[in-house]
Amino acid sequence: MADRLELTLADGRTLEVHVHGMPGGVPIVFHNGTPGGGNAYAPLVALAAGRGLRLITYARPGYARSTRNPGRSVASVAPDVAELLDQLGASRCYTMGWSGGGPHALATAALLPDRVIAAATIAGVAPYRAEGLNWMAGMGRENLLEFKAALEGQEALRAFLEHEGSWVRSVTAEQVANGFGDLISEPDRSSLTGPFADWQAASFRAAVSTGIWGWFDDDMAFTRPWGFELGAIERPVAIWQGAQDRMVPFAHGEWLAAHVGSATAHLLPEHGHLSLAVGSMAAIIDDLLTIGGG
Repeated sequence: MADRLELTLADGRTLEVHVHGMPGGVPIVFHNGTPGGGNAYAPLVALAAGRGLRLITYARPGYARSTRNPGRSVASVAPDVAELLDQLGASRCYTMGWSGGGPHALATAALLPDRVIAAATIAGVAPYRAEGLNWMAGMGRENLLEFKAALEGQEALRAFLEHEGSWVRSVTAEQVANGFGDLISEPDRSSLTGPFADWQAASFRAAVSTGIWGWFDDDMAFTRPWGFELGAIERPVAIWQGAQDRMVPFAHGEWLAAHVGSATAHLLPEHGHLSLAVGSMAAIIDDLLTIGGG
């Protein structure tokens, strides 16, 4: 069973939410990547359902039908998730985030400790000013240019996304691998077939269907202070990262594993950014349940 909802939040904003599975199941709140819509990857829905869980995906503010929240920080996700859970009648949840969703999963765990059972990040980015981390080293050309624009300022980033990022507006499953350009390694290119390529293209199109502002606000938030302390996270956190990742380099996963207070690390040499999500999702969910005591 799947429901697409538009929830009205306390401040009047709308949040696009997709709910999959039986109402009584413990939720997994999934934070999509950057850019990403709120639509769910069908095999992930099936994996969650097979474990008696309810999968909740949503569009962060500015993406798809979710109202923009200008100037949001990574920490801003926590009150949105709390309201989402309240409106769905859920007291506690698991949470996981892929790529740009990784920091948002960490924020949820850090700031909602009474509601988050356990969290997982999958190829999640580390804080920009992380001590001892060369943040851009190992990124593909497109990400280097994108974050250079973000650091130059809002006008530079807006121009970059509207021009260089325009390919995502109408991308098809057949075009998505080439669209990634220098950002994908061979394991990732091999993963972009069939249902995964279909979903990735659909997620991109949905993300920018109402403009580039969700993507813009994500990038700005990543390069500013996140609004919470990683070392103070008490809930169990699993850090998953592939060594052949050209979007979020391996060093980000290593840094997070060393600095998130409650982290266990799964640093996999054979995987890239996309292949990790496709090839390890069942293991990631099962590990999430294990570290959460489920």
